[in-house]
Amino acid sequence: MFKNKRLLTWCLLLLVAVAAGCKSKFEKLVASNDTGKKYQEAIRLYNKKDYSKALLLFDGLNQKYKGRGEAEDLAYYFAYTNYRLRDYTTARYQFKVFADTYPNSARAEECRFMSAYCFYLDSPNFTLDQENTFRAIESLQLFINLYPKSDRVVEASTLIADLRDKLEKKAMANARLYLDIGDYKAAVFAFDNALKDFPDTKYAEEMEALSVQAQYLYAENSLEIRQEERFGQVIEMANTFAESFPESKFLKNIQDYKKRAEQGIVQVQKLIALSQQGATDKAKEEEKKEEKSAEENK
Repeated sequence: MFKNKRLLTWCLLLLVAVAAGCKSKFEKLVASNDTGKKYQEAIRLYNKKDYSKALLLFDGLNQKYKGRGEAEDLAYYFAYTNYRLRDYTTARYQFKVFADTYPNSARAEECRFMSAYCFYLDSPNFTLDQENTFRAIESLQLFINLYPKSDRVVEASTLIADLRDKLEKKAMANARLYLDIGDYKAAVFAFDNALKDFPDTKYAEEMEALSVQAQYLYAENSLEIRQEERFGQVIEMANTFAESFPESKFLKNIQDYKKRAEQGIVQVQKLIALSQQGATDKAKEEEKKEEKSAEENK
């Protein structure tokens, strides 16, 4: 039994040794210094859509071919390899490098567009930070400015519109969050700023309706001394909304807020009047007490 175990151990060691010494042809090529063969194999693998292996070869060739005729093709394929592997951060950088390095190339326009397009693909859901969305818009607008007659201008403009819609959704969601958590003053300001930033937004009607709601709730929850003015702003905003969106599905709610604001003004005026009357009566009572006290002290 001991001999069998020892034999098995030797067999395992032999297999490990053989496996370690049997590198594949691809692994040997990666480790070799044959740049010409690496370049040809990288192109072949790219065309076969074996992008992961192609990247391993392309990655080490950039410096080797710097200044040579093949460098332009290499830079182009390297950028697209990263793009095909969905590494959009690296891809957009490499596309930009290509466009900056070879501005007179027939591929420069394409690569400038692809760099901006990678920013677009990296733009996150509207609920997240939108830094890449802003950068994508800037890059796409730069492309339009550089190539105003390009066939890709229409696509670039469509992508910008899509990105702006995402920013509009973000602005609306932020403003609505203030409304949901009960910070009504901040909600009014947020809706107002969103409408200033995106005056042509398709969400304008809903934003303005929610702004009226936020202003009403802000007025309703204010100190009595501030309510009349703030309810007055609700009425002004409601009137403006009715003029701007006479057929709006939100109009009934807006008219209801206006009516309640008008009632609120009447109510607060009565309360203030009663308060003032009470203060006057109290002052008169105090005055009488003082006069009575003065007579008693004579």
